[in-house]
This record gives sequence, structure tokens and C-alpha cells, in this order.
Amino acid sequence: MRKKIHPAYHDVKVSCACGNTFMTRSTKKELKVEICSNCHPFFTGKEKFLDTAGRIEKFKTKYGTKPTA
Repeated sequence: MRKKIHPAYHDVKVSCACGNTFMTRSTKKELKVEICSNCHPFFTGKEKFLDTAGRIEKFKTKYGTKPTA
């Protein structure tokens, strides 16, 4: 590898909008994020499926189990 072409790699503190903080490494001095694993619905188990215009029912009726002949 060539010398003096790579950016400095620092230990940084990541701050989330929910108040959670954790340490990681980055080329930036400080990181601020809007959502993290503590407040993201997928990781917290509070994920909700939005059924707009009955799409789930349409899918189930179209591709649901059909009686065999």
C-alpha cells in the first residue's frame, strides 16, 4: 500500500436521536444518527405491517391455497 494516502481512522462516539450512544471506528470525528438498533421497529419487535388498499388480502385471494383437483 502507498503511504500517506489513507484517511485517519478514529474511535468515535455514535449518538442516536433516541439518546443511545455507542463506540465504533470511522474516518469522521463524530457521528449522529436518527435511528439505531435500540429504537428501530425491526429490532425492537414493534414492526407493523401497513395494509394499504387491502393488498395483503388481494395477494392471499390470488395466490392463497387452492383446492387440488
